[in-house]
Amino acid sequence: MTRFTKRGLHKLLALSLLAGFATFASAQTKITRILVAFPPGGPVDFVARTLTDQLSKELGHQVMVENKAGANGAIAADTMLKAPADGQTLWLTSVGAVAINPSLYPNLAYDPVRDLAPVSLVVNNVEMLVVNPNNPVNTPQEFIAAAKLKRVTMASSGTGSVPHLAMELLADATHTDLVHIPYKGAAPAITDVMAGHVDGFFGDIPGLMGQVRNGKLKPVAIAATRRHPLFPDVKTFQEIGVPGVDSDNWYALFAHKNTPPAELERLNQAVRRTLASESVRSKLIASGAEPAATSPTELSTLLKNDMAKWGRVIRLKKITAD
Repeated sequence: MTRFTKRGLHKLLALSLLAGFATFASAQTKITRILVAFPPGGPVDFVARTLTDQLSKELGHQVMVENKAGANGAIAADTMLKAPADGQTLWLTSVGAVAINPSLYPNLAYDPVRDLAPVSLVVNNVEMLVVNPNNPVNTPQEFIAAAKLKRVTMASSGTGSVPHLAMELLADATHTDLVHIPYKGAAPAITDVMAGHVDGFFGDIPGLMGQVRNGKLKPVAIAATRRHPLFPDVKTFQEIGVPGVDSDNWYALFAHKNTPPAELERLNQAVRRTLASESVRSKLIASGAEPAATSPTELSTLLKNDMAKWGRVIRLKKITAD
């Protein structure tokens, strides 16, 4: 090998090493943010943090959670929409901010269909009807029969919340006059059901697991089309012949509407692989959430269907935000 050739080879190796270091450095500095419109420690935050380690591996760079609580999701939405449309800022949101708020708040600062690009559904969180353990009601049939005979009060985490709207679905489907008692959040609502001050509450299963397992709440029915795997003995309203009581506080990932399609597809595949990993899947299922990856198109359809569904309930019941 000539001296010139050796010099050229050394130069080529040096350039290759520099390129490799540059790629490594780029991967180390690139960060994907998952915005959560709730404080740390809540159920949406839990799901987001359950994803981060595995999603980091799938994307090849760090994924971190950033809490942007307040304004019913508007702060998180605004943060994402002001960030570059490169797929590195995502919003993990529950159904309320994207499918309920557009009908509840006429001057909402963002349009979920116009401004957001669906990435994937992440989990389903169906609603479960619970009562105080001393309540004689044990089944959905008994709860409906009691509601036809006497005044039954139903707590919710706030006017226009998923628990409130689930209650309205049940009232319409059973022709009962359930009395809505709104609270400022799920925690005080659950506390008053446990204390016997309110008759019942529809809540996300992950948020009820602890109280049900320690006997402080009694499960009565599932507001879904099928029974929940962690509560196989609890019937759905549909299976007893009461259709239409189907309420799911799902969580999904969205990106900026102008994110390139190729990047959305890359993100979708990474989320799918993350949710399929045993470590992530088992942790979510144990919490009561049901992993449920979708295509962006499937999430878009779900969003539009739920916007229409909850919009009809809000208009029919003349529900306005507090």
